[in-house]
Amino acid sequence: MKAIAIFYAVLLFAHLIPSDVQAQQLLDKDVPYVPTKQDVVEAMLTLASVGPNDMLYDLGCGDGRIVVTAAKKFGAKAVGVDIDPERIKEAHENAQQADVEDQVAFLQQDLFKADFSKASVVSLYLLPSVNMKLRPKLLQLKPGTRIVSHAFDMGDWKPDKQMVVGNSTIYLWTVPDVQ
Repeated sequence: MKAIAIFYAVLLFAHLIPSDVQAQQLLDKDVPYVPTKQDVVEAMLTLASVGPNDMLYDLGCGDGRIVVTAAKKFGAKAVGVDIDPERIKEAHENAQQADVEDQVAFLQQDLFKADFSKASVVSLYLLPSVNMKLRPKLLQLKPGTRIVSHAFDMGDWKPDKQMVVGNSTIYLWTVPDVQ
């Protein structure tokens, strides 16, 4: 609920920004940038059992902290996708500082148009409506792919596991084998 309140505050604030261009950029995004706390990042990756054989895609990666942590602490290859060029620039800088540039990539793209079919893990911190819009594409991923979400669920798709870290709930689903 906190993230929804922040989202509406950003929308309201967008009307107060002097530049019409800046306001439109905020309104064009499906999700406002709200960084995930590091303890939640690590809990998400642990809950999803991320390891060296994984290819993680973080949709709406922001500053890249999930991608960088997946590479540095869990040994995974990881790709971050974000539409905001400032966030992508920041993510590249964070990967460079963490010395994981050879394990990660960042794509400035609309996450609805991104190809994340090679993922073994997908991480999300998006709004419920965005999760639901992505759900059909997520369910087309190879069976066994893990999807971990900070704060928001997938409607009637019940999580395999969930946990609370501080004030944050984390959800985990596994793409089923539908035959």
